[in-house]
Parts: sequence; structure tokens; C-alpha cells
Amino acid sequence: MLEARVHRQAAPPYAALTVAKWFIAWAEAEGEELSNLKLQKLLYYAQGHHLAERHHPLFTEQVQAWSHGPVVPQVYQQYKSCGSSSIVLPAADSFSWDDVDPDTAEVLSRVWNTYGGFSAGHLRNMTHEEPPWQRHWQDGVRGIVIPPQEIEEYFASRH
Repeated sequence: MLEARVHRQAAPPYAALTVAKWFIAWAEAEGEELSNLKLQKLLYYAQGHHLAERHHPLFTEQVQAWSHGPVVPQVYQQYKSCGSSSIVLPAADSFSWDDVDPDTAEVLSRVWNTYGGFSAGHLRNMTHEEPPWQRHWQDGVRGIVIPPQEIEEYFASRH
């Protein structure tokens, strides 16, 4: 007897690592370098644009204010061994383009096309000039969350 399989398209919010892998795979497909620092800023900008446009989070994990700008700690930990080198997904990685729904992929591709051409350092400097990070960064204090509602309000004001 054949078993019918129903393929359920995933929808946000995703795990931040799923979104990170989308950006890593996109960079690989484009032949571009993607360091952990740059990835962190792309995650922040993706979360901001998604919140402003869709009014719900792209990913579930918190964004924190670190010295080099906004960071998603779980993703940082996953790729910290890469240092400042470009991240490459291992061949055995389970990522598939189908892990992200087409509507979300459209948001992510716009984020890449807007911010992906900037260096990690330039993106870091950009985030340092933005209120969500400025309001929550405290030198020497770790783990300060940038509230999603503040990220949403800031990005909504930019549209």
C-alpha cells in the first residue's frame, strides 16, 4: 500500500540557524565570502525587515547587543570556529532551499541584495549607528537582548 506524503512547506518563525544556512548557501552560490561577523549583521537586518513587513519574527532566537553589533548567540557559537574566514556548509549538512518558504526567501534575497555587497566591517559600523543596538549596548555587559518590538519599530520607521 502506498503511503501518501504531504509536504508541508515550512513557515516563519524559523530557527535562526535555518536562516543562517540560507545566507551561507546563497553566498556560496554567488561565489561570495561570508564571515560569521557579516552573517550576524545579515541576520539582524533580515529579522528587522521581516518584522517591519510581516509583523512577526523571522526566527525565534534573541538578538543581543555585542561589542561588534547585533548577534544571534546560537548562530555565532555554531560558526565561531571559522573565525573571520568564510563559512562553508559541510557536504553532509541537511540544508535544502525548501527549508525556507518562497515568501520568506524573497525577503532574504532582498536583504542579501541590499546588504550583501557591504563588507562585514561596514555592516558592523552601520549597526553601531542604529538605535536598536545603541540603546542596548553596554560595555562589559553580555547577554543584553535587543527587544524584537524595538527592532520592528526602527525598521518600520525606515520604510
